[in-house]
Amino acid sequence: MAQKKILLLTGDYAEDYETMVPFQMLQMIGHEVHAVCPDKAAGDKIKTAIHDFEGDQTYSEKPGHGFVLNATFNDVAGADYDALVIAGGRAPEYLRLNKNVLELVKHFFTNDKPVAAVCHGIQILTAADVVRGRKLTAYPAVAPEVTAAGGTYVSVNVTETVVDGKLVTAPAWPAHHTWIAAFLQVLGTTITL
Repeated sequence: MAQKKILLLTGDYAEDYETMVPFQMLQMIGHEVHAVCPDKAAGDKIKTAIHDFEGDQTYSEKPGHGFVLNATFNDVAGADYDALVIAGGRAPEYLRLNKNVLELVKHFFTNDKPVAAVCHGIQILTAADVVRGRKLTAYPAVAPEVTAAGGTYVSVNVTETVVDGKLVTAPAWPAHHTWIAAFLQVLGTTITL
């Protein structure tokens, strides 16, 4: 397996599992993963949030872990990475307002590189105007944004994933097993038992 260099975009109040699990899983397999957040440097922490599904009309939110970033946003260039992962949670709500974030995301689509986004991470994709003509999923509350941005929202079970070319999306962290497996496939990563 050829090691890939992967950029993980996250931020304060990103979903804990949607930041930590992909970060650790992709490293465990042997890929190099750089976790970044605008206006923060390597060694800085972000605060994460745990979103749970407890039978209410929407998810609940609880404090997560302090996640230590291992790269500096201002030092990264899309050309240096093979793929992009975008965590969900509340962070995408403000990250999509950052022009540098949107330009970085556009690079991965313009250059046909693999992108995995989960939950509210799709809000960054809609703001970057890269979902037009694509099929994808997201947390259901983001569906109107997908449609307004010219994408086709696909409603799936919370444990399922949608793949459109090199774009891999999932509605929330309960889909990690299908989302990460599909992303590995798009990356060309194989695991032999």
